[in-house]
Amino acid sequence: MKNQRRTSNNPVLPCVKPHQEPGSGAGESSSGSARSARLRLRITAAAESIVRGGHPWVFADSVREQNRAGAAGELAVIYDRKDAFLAVGLFDPESPIRVRVLHAGKPQTLDDAWWRARLDAAVRRRDGLFDERTTGFRLINGESDGWPGLVLDRYDSTLVLKVYTAAWLPRLEAIRSLIRELLRPETVVLRMSRNIQGAASGGAHSWCDGEVVVQKREELERGAPVVFLESGLRFEAEVVRGQKTGFFLDQRENRRIVESLARGRTVLNAFSFSGGFSLYAARGGAKSVTDIDLSKHALAAAERNFKLNEIEPGIASCRHESVQADAFEWLAGNPQRQFDLIVLDPPSLAKREVERAGAIRAYGRLAESGIKHLAPGGILVACSCSAHVATEEFFAAVRQSAALGGKFTELRTTRHAPDHPAAFKEADYLKGIFLRLS
Repeated sequence: MKNQRRTSNNPVLPCVKPHQEPGSGAGESSSGSARSARLRLRITAAAESIVRGGHPWVFADSVREQNRAGAAGELAVIYDRKDAFLAVGLFDPESPIRVRVLHAGKPQTLDDAWWRARLDAAVRRRDGLFDERTTGFRLINGESDGWPGLVLDRYDSTLVLKVYTAAWLPRLEAIRSLIRELLRPETVVLRMSRNIQGAASGGAHSWCDGEVVVQKREELERGAPVVFLESGLRFEAEVVRGQKTGFFLDQRENRRIVESLARGRTVLNAFSFSGGFSLYAARGGAKSVTDIDLSKHALAAAERNFKLNEIEPGIASCRHESVQADAFEWLAGNPQRQFDLIVLDPPSLAKREVERAGAIRAYGRLAESGIKHLAPGGILVACSCSAHVATEEFFAAVRQSAALGGKFTELRTTRHAPDHPAAFKEADYLKGIFLRLS
């Protein structure tokens, strides 16, 4: 990233010394008013065990005692049944997830140095994962990196900070200062999830300094994409208005596998979005690539990404076709089209637990439809990003559909990319399976 002059402003994030009792100097004003006393919670025995086991969420119905009303973003200290410190986290009175745990175990002081070390630790976990051919990757993956409800992605010299809980809103300026101090980005774009946009009074803002960056801010606000590298390929990221933080960085490893399997094959990329799998397949020697997506905007982005990479011989020689259609309907209604490699990477089919059973059936039907379009010896790549569908449930649905289509060889299964760690059950969403039909 572009180096910038170090500013004199130090990040000042709220500090709590959980080993001190209220009234001993931490978290209480000199007036000693009830409102300024530290927010203290006690939770159910079951929730205590869950927190001790490392789970980062405390749900509202697990809170059995609270000393006062709390505001979004306060640090709530949780005590166990023996009145000993259990954990400290971010409080959100409007969320079913009432506390997002920052630290559990032995008491620690959450001061500036603690926050700085936590950011540095997340960044250091990515050391050695990427070279200069990849300038787009995740730096903070929410709870799994100790920053619950917050992600930070890099796209070349631009960072995108996306916030999923109102509990972070009082700390945004401090986080910005910390990011600038440690990472020196050219631009930081702040994005809010839909559920908190009202509380945040806006959806996306860019934090910039200096004349050159101010100009870039104006470009971003007009919708100009940021171009970054992934495995030597150039991609656009719509960092202000695009899905997620602008690109699906989590599928990088699966795209690399597809590249290794594509030589000499005709490829169908269903739910293609901006053509990530397609470009890897083309560079890998695919004869042709067909993109199917319901979004005209996404297909246009894929066309631009192909143009960005025309210098690659495989991409220049690969025939690229775009089809604007509902992928489910297209697969069910065009059995005459055959392909040697098919990628099925739909959006989440289960956003809530009550949708889980229906999603499992839908994954099975989708795989069955895809297999009908496979030429003999063809390869099916099926992916799921539904956290509510367990990994083995998804794999079983795809395998069952494959068995209906004849004999198959399971080449491999995949999980999360190394920059997208999943440290607890609810974070474990991404899975992929590669099958070759006989």
